[in-house]
Amino acid sequence: MTGPDLVVGGQCLADSEDVAITDGIAESTVEGPGEGRPFESSLMRSMSKLRSRRVGIIGYGLAGRVFHAPLIAATPGLEVAAIVTSDPGRAAQARKDHPDAEVVPEADAIFARPDQLDLVVVATPNDSHVALALRSIEAGVAVVVDKPLAAAAAEGRRLIERSEAAGVLLTVFQNRRWDNDFLTLRSLLDEDRLGRVHRFESRFERWRPQLRQESWREDPDPARAGGLLYDLGAHVIDQALVLFGPVTSVYAELDRRRAGSVVDDDVFVALTHAGGVRSHLWAGALVAQLGPRFRLLGDRAGYTKYGLDVQEAQLVAGLRPRSPEWGMDTSGHDGILGADEQVEVVPTLPGAYEDFYAGVAAALAGDAPPPVDPWDAVAVLEVIEAARRSAADHLVVRLTQSFGAAR
Repeated sequence: MTGPDLVVGGQCLADSEDVAITDGIAESTVEGPGEGRPFESSLMRSMSKLRSRRVGIIGYGLAGRVFHAPLIAATPGLEVAAIVTSDPGRAAQARKDHPDAEVVPEADAIFARPDQLDLVVVATPNDSHVALALRSIEAGVAVVVDKPLAAAAAEGRRLIERSEAAGVLLTVFQNRRWDNDFLTLRSLLDEDRLGRVHRFESRFERWRPQLRQESWREDPDPARAGGLLYDLGAHVIDQALVLFGPVTSVYAELDRRRAGSVVDDDVFVALTHAGGVRSHLWAGALVAQLGPRFRLLGDRAGYTKYGLDVQEAQLVAGLRPRSPEWGMDTSGHDGILGADEQVEVVPTLPGAYEDFYAGVAAALAGDAPPPVDPWDAVAVLEVIEAARRSAADHLVVRLTQSFGAAR
């Protein structure tokens, strides 16, 4: 990939992990319950009664092509109407994947005709999220922003304030709230199967020892929001806040383990929640042996689950929602619940990424709030910033106000 990926107002952006983008964009002035498949089916069916809402996707890299476009196309009441990418190969792929969509090289083309869209999805590198979302808000078009909402909490707050003042829907794609293991864990908490929880451990680990020198995620400029803390860390922090609510203190260790790395690729974050639970969160790119995805400890039982949710791999393989095997964990890595030797296997509930866009369709119709409150995304950014301060100064950061609310 050698050319620019998309152009906005004369500036070059990239819509994937493997292309560098022009600096300066970020400085512009500019949930699903744990019931599993039954909830998903009823919600998806209700969407079929709505008129079709036209969606424009900015970016057709990993986020746009693998996640957003297939999930939107699978959602009754939504249609992929426009895709923005200036990369010829991706444009050809977009036309093949979505023959009824208009494929354009510049975001200016869709913002010049805002009356032709009901929703814009920002699936571009992190430092362009705010600028593009603001353009959508100013055009009066609802917007979904891929996580993280912004590179800084202050930027995220200003963006939300603009959306609220304009009366334009804004939400954030925190898809890991609909992971199969996370839905299972939430259901166990809802059923009070563990008693009073005191510790939550979450790992999002990979074995990826090689640098991707051409990727914007390997850029150390803070404005680019690269590194694992903003990437996988944004997921595990969001999940902890959803489960256990506001945070009062943050301690973090951020390291660079891969040879030649200039961004954090080994992350540990410890959160103390206002309710007393302690969350220990890991993300790593140089993990030769993976730990459990979740370990949750209560005063009556614990729950341990290995293996990642399958939906990303299924989307990459071409599987789509409503397929019989969609979201189903067939790896044999179901979690274990119990204490000491008195344990039982807990079948993993099916994942439900499609529920995010079903929730967006309902919000567009005025029937429900957005599936992810954008203020939750600001809470994640506040914790990320506290983690960066903690790691830099080797101290525990006490928060003057608690961030995040349990769902």
